Amino acid sequence: MQFSSPVSIQWLSEFIGAKPIGNTLGNATGINEIHKVEKGDLVFVDHPKYYDKCINSAADFIIINKETNCPEGKALLIVENPFEAYCKIVNHFRPFQPSSSLISSSAKIGEGSFIYPNAFIGNNVIIGKNCIIHPNVSIMDYCVIGDNVIIQAGTSIGSDAFYYNTKKDREMWYKKMPSCGRVVIEDNVEIGANCTIDRGVSHDTVIGAGTKFDNLIHIGHDTTVGKNCLFAGNVIVGGCTTIKDGVVVWGGVIINKTLTIGENAVLLARTGVGGDLEGNKTYFGAPAQEAGIAKRELVWVKRIPLLWEKVMGK
Repeated sequence: MQFSSPVSIQWLSEFIGAKPIGNTLGNATGINEIHKVEKGDLVFVDHPKYYDKCINSAADFIIINKETNCPEGKALLIVENPFEAYCKIVNHFRPFQPSSSLISSSAKIGEGSFIYPNAFIGNNVIIGKNCIIHPNVSIMDYCVIGDNVIIQAGTSIGSDAFYYNTKKDREMWYKKMPSCGRVVIEDNVEIGANCTIDRGVSHDTVIGAGTKFDNLIHIGHDTTVGKNCLFAGNVIVGGCTTIKDGVVVWGGVIINKTLTIGENAVLLARTGVGGDLEGNKTYFGAPAQEAGIAKRELVWVKRIPLLWEKVMGK
């Protein structure tokens, strides 16, 4: 989430009760989580396993629960509970805003766009020109829809990220991280019926221009889908995943979180993806491998009974 204007580290330190070290005169331009941090961001870390990764990331300001060496130009904000401090900042700058009307008065809808009855358009949503939003679509707060976008009935855009802090040293293990990111759908995208696209937990979930979705597709938080991709029905994509331009994903494919699929890759139906895949290749199977290899393996598996008979002399 980008702040509407830079926020001083001195103010943030006072707001969360932190001890600042390092560049205490700096200004944070946004707040983010570790997978999506950018220069100027404020990020939190509360586990020694991730101290180095977080301190040496692109983020300039780190909320942390231990006093340690601070790289030049950065600042540490030392508090007892970084997660609670992070949540306090998010809830201050992106508080819950109830909306009692189907189309919020703060929403902006472009010329030529048509919103069917019973669609819900939340606070500060932006919809471009010549879009068609079908019945029972929900577009939640702060989401951005480009021009010439079609969203079919029953789809949810901008539901909360499935993202929880899972530290087990407290009574409530699964503590929700508030979602302050957005969903950004670029121009000429078509989204099928009953799809769910989660907002970023702190950054944006992005669907690239010209991409087409079938029905019953789920896209996890902070995922980027490239331009001119094609997704068939029942595809599931985990959070913080990068799918580059021109990728084709056929029905029932499951794609794990925090991985990258290269340009123009093709994933055949029911493929399971657990790691990065190169572009310009076709994949099949679970775990995914090049389709030619996977199909040859299936042929040999079918021959096992015959080979067994030959070995045993039957």
